[in-house]
Amino acid sequence: MRASATLRIELQGIHPPVWRRFVVPAEILLPKLHKVIQAVMGWENYHLHQFRFGTAIFGTPSEEFLEDPTRSEKGVRLVNALGTATDFVYEYDFGDGWEHYIHVEAMGESEEVLALPVCTAGENACPPEDVGGAGGYEDFKKALAQPGNPHHAEYRKWIGGVFDPAGFDVNAVNFRLRRLR
Repeated sequence: MRASATLRIELQGIHPPVWRRFVVPAEILLPKLHKVIQAVMGWENYHLHQFRFGTAIFGTPSEEFLEDPTRSEKGVRLVNALGTATDFVYEYDFGDGWEHYIHVEAMGESEEVLALPVCTAGENACPPEDVGGAGGYEDFKKALAQPGNPHHAEYRKWIGGVFDPAGFDVNAVNFRLRRLR
């Protein structure tokens, strides 16, 4: 058996909540955890990201801004970045400003027969990329729900048809996770 971490991630500023529960190796490297989060949330990895563990920020430091407090995430393992903490933040797409609160629900030996990572639960669809943050997502959902809305047809075309804000499919998430290996 190997050590695992059961994480619950919730996208902030969205109602009803968009959340996922997933299990990863405790020793997972932060760049790999980023890819796992992209898969479980349904993001497309088009934008920059960073992790905040207390005051420590890990991501891709700016080569242009010498005062950038961001430390490189390369080679950093989740268990080491956490220390004794049980919560951290994952930020994605600094333009739209998506902030994800992550709580470590359990840490210990994994009895999972399945290969990790694996998603075990969740609710609601992740907003589409580049929708304009929480406010843009609310506008998007309202327009799609109202055929008379001036943006309805435009948004349906942009999203490629139907979008169900309550949609969540754990099997689809685990399919994406299997493709990461």
